[in-house]
Amino acid sequence: MGQIVLKVSADKIKQMKQHYYAYLEKTPQAAVFHAKTPDAVITAYHSGKVLFQGSAPEKESSRWQEGSAAAEPKKTKHSPSIDTAIFQKSHIGSDESGTGDYFGPITVAAVFADEEQQAQLKKLGVEDSKHLRDDFIQQLAQKIVKLPISYTILRLENEKYNRLQNKGWSQGKMKAMLHHHAIDKLIKKLDGTAYDGIVIDQFCTPAVYKRYLQSEALQLHDHTTFITKAESYSINVAAASILARARFVTAMNKLSEEAGITLPKGASSTVDKAAANYIKTHGEKQLGHVAKLHFANTEKAKKY
Repeated sequence: MGQIVLKVSADKIKQMKQHYYAYLEKTPQAAVFHAKTPDAVITAYHSGKVLFQGSAPEKESSRWQEGSAAAEPKKTKHSPSIDTAIFQKSHIGSDESGTGDYFGPITVAAVFADEEQQAQLKKLGVEDSKHLRDDFIQQLAQKIVKLPISYTILRLENEKYNRLQNKGWSQGKMKAMLHHHAIDKLIKKLDGTAYDGIVIDQFCTPAVYKRYLQSEALQLHDHTTFITKAESYSINVAAASILARARFVTAMNKLSEEAGITLPKGASSTVDKAAANYIKTHGEKQLGHVAKLHFANTEKAKKY
């Protein structure tokens, strides 16, 4: 299990607590908050130290590292086993969106672009979607799909998400299956076009990812590289993150229109109130159509 410790300000800890509102659990003594996400367990202390532990602590800690001091030496960016040359070669990149949002589906996109097409993506200003506004992401996505690149986008609707979760599937397994099938469909779409490898934005260890696939009698595609913050290294993963986010935003807009109320993104107290409003308007039985019911927001919404 990986571990990272950051030193942050009291204001940043307040901001973090709000961000992880849906994942809050019982707070240990001397701690400000304790939260458990699919990627890490986060514990913030009054001293300003924040501990990230779990299968992918880098994925959560990286959100907060700007302007903070690392209390432990930074780990190397890449494992020695990773061939960093893949990021500049013709490869497939995949990323997801909507996993931390109470409302809306999970979307996963896979993109293939060769070296010449990667240069075109860079000219468009493609970068990590987390750094871009949603309105700009949607505009950029429209430009990306007009390029001669190949891509696939898959969407896991809330109702199916909740059925799988009730069957015992973790969100990590759902994401692994979505990535696998998006990549598989893209490889078939390429119809024999050569590619040098596959890069997946890492959300769990490669061993856990493989176990998820094996549980459904599937095998990892050859020449697959897992790396956290992959969108920072692979322009193809960055493009996939934009396409996935754009599809998620479109789905959220449609769900809000159908609901007759604005369904906020994220998992904050604002989301709790919107869920409570949705229940009053449409009934609790319909909530699974728009929400991931196992999030703590469901119980919090019922208390309003």
